[in-house]
Amino acid sequence: MGVVVGQGYVVRAVREQEWGDVKRLRLDALRDPVAHLAFLETYEDAAAKPDSFWQERTAAAGTEGNGVRQFVAEAPGGGWAGSVTVLLEEGGSEDWAGHAVERRQGHVVGVFVRAEHRGNGLIQQLLDAGVAWAWEQEAERVRLFVHADNPRAQGAYLRAGFKPTGLVVSFSKNEDERELELVLDR
Repeated sequence: MGVVVGQGYVVRAVREQEWGDVKRLRLDALRDPVAHLAFLETYEDAAAKPDSFWQERTAAAGTEGNGVRQFVAEAPGGGWAGSVTVLLEEGGSEDWAGHAVERRQGHVVGVFVRAEHRGNGLIQQLLDAGVAWAWEQEAERVRLFVHADNPRAQGAYLRAGFKPTGLVVSFSKNEDERELELVLDR
């Protein structure tokens, strides 16, 4: 069951059996013209993964208690318009990139809205669902990283209430690849 949001979209968590749709949406996201700025994975790497990878990933993201939740937006005429995933990070641990996590927090990743569904507030609805889930998990804040050269994404996150922390990191060997941390405090 999902929540009907503006213009007839339904935002809801993925279901375990939808792994094929999760895979297709991710591969489409990785073909986006700014995918090289928005994602750490390439289309070729993702396309080479076996179906078992997508099945396990979707099962984890659609089941409570796994510390991860993926939300999708179903378009009014059918099909998926976009997605956002939130990872729960525990204080005192290291995140996926090896950085210290200071407090319990949600970490927004994998944000994508198909081009034909952009500019209508759908990204806000997806982020709202992800943030609400993080608050339900007793997160103290929600964070994300956005590439310094991706002003479209930065604008969407700032409009959604995220604020820059001043932390700038590089997730690649290329020091020019700067990612800015943005947070939303509870």
